[in-house]
Amino acid sequence: MTTPLQSLINTGTKLWLDSVDPEAVEANRALGATGATSNPVIISDLIKTGRFDDDLAKLMSQGLSDDEVAWQITDELVSRAEAVFAPVFESTKGDDGYVSFELDPLIDDLDATTRDEERSAKYIELGKSWAAGHPNRMIKVPVTPAGIGSLEELVASGVTVNVTLIFNNRQYREARDAVWRGAQRRDSLDQFKSVYSIFISRIDVYTEQQVSGLSDDAQGEVGIVNAKRIWQENEKFWADKRTPLAQEMIFASTGTKKPEDPKDKYVAALAGSDIQTNPPGTNASIQEMDGRTFTRRVDEMPDASVLSDIDEKVDFEQMEEVLMREGLQKFSDPQRALLQLIQEKRSALVAADE
Repeated sequence: MTTPLQSLINTGTKLWLDSVDPEAVEANRALGATGATSNPVIISDLIKTGRFDDDLAKLMSQGLSDDEVAWQITDELVSRAEAVFAPVFESTKGDDGYVSFELDPLIDDLDATTRDEERSAKYIELGKSWAAGHPNRMIKVPVTPAGIGSLEELVASGVTVNVTLIFNNRQYREARDAVWRGAQRRDSLDQFKSVYSIFISRIDVYTEQQVSGLSDDAQGEVGIVNAKRIWQENEKFWADKRTPLAQEMIFASTGTKKPEDPKDKYVAALAGSDIQTNPPGTNASIQEMDGRTFTRRVDEMPDASVLSDIDEKVDFEQMEEVLMREGLQKFSDPQRALLQLIQEKRSALVAADE
């Protein structure tokens, strides 16, 4: 019998996991997942379990700083996930089977005083370094001015990028054009792959808080409509570029934020194409929906009245400004928390040895 997640995959969606927990990676691979992603929150949550204390102790014994330990343990966990998905990468000739590695969120910390050019240079330096020797690793770069400023050079040098923190068409276009400029500087497009992570549920949280005048039919649909419109634009742009590998959208932030929403609200609405990175809990909830069958809905739009209401009442530029600030804070704060957690682990492990 076809499971709910197999049904989702059968629509044409590639299922990726929003975690690099080794146990969750293995379990979700068995359910049909073909990729994964990481971030500081995921790494912190794994460290808190105590399951990786031996790994941390080994790194600390090498005299590494807290920052170095944080990145080494991240590298190790991402590498383990890469090994699980390597057969997918090989069988699809590089079109799937990736694990995303987030660069240092503190580069674009809201309190940073460095110039955009300096930040771009840092993204380029770190991106090339962390990508080296990892054919199925994607480097996550945010759509900040500095992040976008790094994309052409990263792609030209052969790095596979996951452009993240996208909330609207303008951001997507700037990032995509920079990526395409870099791709055209390569000797060959054979291994050129790029993805663009559009955040969804955060948009609906924003409109509920900031755009109360939306109709009942439109409220809660803005994230989906926005994602579908960008997906459509992405389809059109790459249609004539003749790249051997697909240049795809990642539908991210697919976990529901409101208890009353169905757990598969975003998963179902975006079924049928490209990639969904779902949290382990979302996948688990969907798999428990006995008899649930998904159909392609990624190219379906709501009634014209709903679209008109959204276009009339949602200021997408203001939304971008608010959500980018929140997003960067949600990137940098967890990185600081991760460093603090490693410092605490170091103290605890030292005390245990005394």
